[in-house]
Amino acid sequence: MTSQLDPFAAVLIGLLGAGHCIAMCGGVAAAFSMAIPPSQRRWQWLYLLSYNAGRIISYAVAGALTGGVFAGLADISMGKQGLLWLRLLAGIMMILLGLYLARWWSGLLALERLGGGLWRHIKPLAGRFVPFRSPLAALPFGMIWGWLPCGLVYSALTWSAVSGGAVQGATVMALFGLGTLPTLLALGGLAGSLRHWLNHPQFRQFSGIILILYGIFTLYQAMMLLR
Repeated sequence: MTSQLDPFAAVLIGLLGAGHCIAMCGGVAAAFSMAIPPSQRRWQWLYLLSYNAGRIISYAVAGALTGGVFAGLADISMGKQGLLWLRLLAGIMMILLGLYLARWWSGLLALERLGGGLWRHIKPLAGRFVPFRSPLAALPFGMIWGWLPCGLVYSALTWSAVSGGAVQGATVMALFGLGTLPTLLALGGLAGSLRHWLNHPQFRQFSGIILILYGIFTLYQAMMLLR
């Protein structure tokens, strides 16, 4: 099975999930801004880069774990065909994410609630690093917030599961994190007008349609390979 399209899918999810990022991470952005000492506000971009680097590191760790575990299970059970079945799941998740982003269906909220139990134990750790003493302190803060329950992240993780290994899974999630960078930078206050545009209903619907079409293409491709 080939997975050369998987990194593209992860970046696509990150870029087009902008509206969801704004809804999920608005509170994080406010807390982040307040954690920067007033005397350091001119260096806000350094704090933002450090925070986002930490967030992407956590995504990569999650991707490595997911890719490694599912690749091992697939080899034990059905070999490469097992990854093809996982690719079907990834396509379905892409379609569900598209419906969710366009606000036509909100079933992925159930997945986010499932991760809420673990998040309640992780979230208090972030308080140990605020207020930030330096831009470097924003790195572990970002690593903690990288585990925030998010349907967008869970959808991207299905592409790590189908990637074929731990390294590939980490790469897929790192690329997903890079895809989310424009939105998270906007939330950090660097582009207020961009933030408004990304949360516009028409952009959310356009994003949803693109993801749904890509999900359908993925399903078709996997089914052809399974024949």
